[in-house]
Amino acid sequence: MTRPEHASRRFLGQCPASSRAEVVISPLLGIEFNGELPDLSPFQGLIFTSANGVDAYQRAQGETGLVAHVVGQKTAECVRQAGLTVATVEPNAEALVATLPSGPVHGPLLHIRGTHARGDVAMRLTQAGIETIEATMYDQPELALTQAANDALHGEIPVIAPIFSPRTAALLAKNRIKAPLLVAAMSEAVAKPLSELHITELRIAARPESAEMAHLVTELIELACAKDFEPDR
Repeated sequence: MTRPEHASRRFLGQCPASSRAEVVISPLLGIEFNGELPDLSPFQGLIFTSANGVDAYQRAQGETGLVAHVVGQKTAECVRQAGLTVATVEPNAEALVATLPSGPVHGPLLHIRGTHARGDVAMRLTQAGIETIEATMYDQPELALTQAANDALHGEIPVIAPIFSPRTAALLAKNRIKAPLLVAAMSEAVAKPLSELHITELRIAARPESAEMAHLVTELIELACAKDFEPDR
């Protein structure tokens, strides 16, 4: 598992089949909350493109009761738990940027994001007529693999890696991997940086959702445990 530990544990809770595998958590990205909320009074709504943004908002003691436009069902769930109202849920940033200008949405909006973010959400929405301001409230520094992860990736036992973001994929691809590698990728964009690795099995989620990723991980565990599994070297 390459996500931050709390996110990895949360995802493992969706994967009962993970009990059949040895779990190694080695985050490739850290989360450092370091930003402050601006005055929220001018804004007509919030944008969250990840659960980390919701965590940052809560840590900054953001007020409840506001309307939010979000990417992903898991983020939407976190938004509701934070006491906010979900007005829009889209599977990715592209869909969110395409949808909001065609609906009854008025700016200004506030996009709470990390230092590393994809999609230029605020700029593109502003260009489409919905003024959107960014608040960078956390950083995602690169982390080295743990010794346990290094040992697994250089061993003989198949390794199953759920990968959720293009940046995480690019960081994993920097490593030399000897073990048979089975990858569940959140999207085609996530799979692309992994093209330099020799991957025994690559499966891409039909929808960019945690539940779909959990389904793929279950399939890969069953594949790796099959008696006739012979990794292609």
